Amino acid sequence: MKNSFVKWAGSIGMVALLAACGGNGEESGNGNGGSEGEVSGGQEGKLTMALSASSEGERDTFEDLISEFEEETEIDVEASFPGGGYEDQMRVQMAANDLPDIFDTHGWSQLRYGEYTHDQQDMDWVDNMKPAMEDIVTDEDGKVYTYPVNMAQDGVIYNKNLLEEYGIEVPKTWDEFVAALETVRDESGGQVAPLWIGGGDGWPLGQMVDQMMTPMFATDEENDYTEEFLDGSFDWSQYEWLPEQLLMLQENELLNQDVLTAKFAQAPEIMAGEQAAFMFAGGSVGPDATAMNEDVEVGLMPTPTVHEGDEQVWIGGERFTLAIFEESEMKDEAKQFIEFMAEPENAQRIAEGTNLASAIEGVEADTYFSEDLEKYSDNEIVSYFDRVYLPSGMWDVMSTTTEELLAGGDPEGAASTMESEYERLREESDSE
Repeated sequence: MKNSFVKWAGSIGMVALLAACGGNGEESGNGNGGSEGEVSGGQEGKLTMALSASSEGERDTFEDLISEFEEETEIDVEASFPGGGYEDQMRVQMAANDLPDIFDTHGWSQLRYGEYTHDQQDMDWVDNMKPAMEDIVTDEDGKVYTYPVNMAQDGVIYNKNLLEEYGIEVPKTWDEFVAALETVRDESGGQVAPLWIGGGDGWPLGQMVDQMMTPMFATDEENDYTEEFLDGSFDWSQYEWLPEQLLMLQENELLNQDVLTAKFAQAPEIMAGEQAAFMFAGGSVGPDATAMNEDVEVGLMPTPTVHEGDEQVWIGGERFTLAIFEESEMKDEAKQFIEFMAEPENAQRIAEGTNLASAIEGVEADTYFSEDLEKYSDNEIVSYFDRVYLPSGMWDVMSTTTEELLAGGDPEGAASTMESEYERLREESDSE
C-alpha cells in the first residue's frame, strides 16, 4: 500500500517541484489589477503592495481579503507576490528609495527596513498586539515598525505515526533527539530518513543552524554568549560543536542520503509517504502532507535544548508583516488597509490561511498545529538568532558553510569560515 502511494505521491511531488522551480523569482498579481512586474510606490490612485507569501494557500488568503477591501473602500490595490525573488526586489527598491506603499519586512522590520518604515504606534491595532511581539517590532522609543500579520513559531515537525510505531517519546533535549533518530534508523531498517533536510536549496541547512544557535548560545544562563556576539568578542571555536554534530548525523546515517541535492518542495511528499520522521520545518508542510495522505499526522515540537536544565523555546517572531513606506503618498489608505486586516475576523482568516498563530490578542485560529501550540503554550518565543546577534548576510554564510561541511569539510574549517565572514560583515555594517 505504501509503495503504491509513494509512486503516486512521486508524480504529484515532481509536478509541485517543477512548479516551484518555474515560479522562483516570478511575480503575479492578485487577480484584481495585480502586476507581474516590480511594484513600486507612487502609482497614482493605487495602493501598491509587495508580500513575501509564496504558497498557494497563503496567497489565496491575502488575495481574497484584498478583493474584499477593494469592494468595501473602493481603493484600488496592486499587489505583488515575487516568491523567491522578494528579497532581491526589495534590495533594489530600497537602493532607489522607491518602495511599495505597503511591504513585508519578513523578520527584518528594524535591522534592515527600519529607516524606510512609517511609525504605526498610534494605530488602533497596536493596543491588541500580543506581548510576545512587542519587543520584536517596537523599539525603545516606542516606534512600531510594522504590523505582524502572524507569528512564526519554528521548531521541529515529526511524523506522529512513525513515532508511535517505533515507541518514541517526543524528544526535548538534543541527546534525546539523536537517540530518537537512531531508533528510527534501526527500527526502519534504513527505509525511513530519521532527519530529512532539503539541503539542495541551501537555506534549510541555514534554518537548522540558526535554530540551534539559540539553545547553544542564548537561552541557557550559564552558556549565554549574546553579548560577545554583539560586541564582536565571541570565540568561534565554541561553534565547532554544531558542525561536529551535523557530521555525526551524516556519518551515522541519521540524515537523508541526498541531503545536498534534495529540494524543500519535496518535503510534503516525503512526509506524506512516511519516508522521514523529523524535519526542521513547519508552515504548510504538515497540512500539505496530510492533504496528500489523510492517514498521516504531523506534529510540531519546540527546538531541542542543548545544555542540561535549559527550557525549550520556539524560534520565530513575525513571519508576514505589513509595513508602511515612510515616503508613501498614500499613508492614510495604507493605514486603512492595515486596520482592515487587523480586524479579528480577518486576522483569524489570515492565521488559518497561513497555519500560524495571529499576533492579535483574542484571535483564536484553528490551524493545523493548534493542538501542539496549545500543548507548548508556556514555551517562550525567541527571535531568530541571526536577526538579533549576527550581522546582515550571515544567513547565507550559515547555509553555504554547512553545505561545504557536509560535502567533505571539517568542523574547524566551518567555524573558521563563520568567524571570518562574521568579522567581514560586521566591518561592512559599521562602514555603512
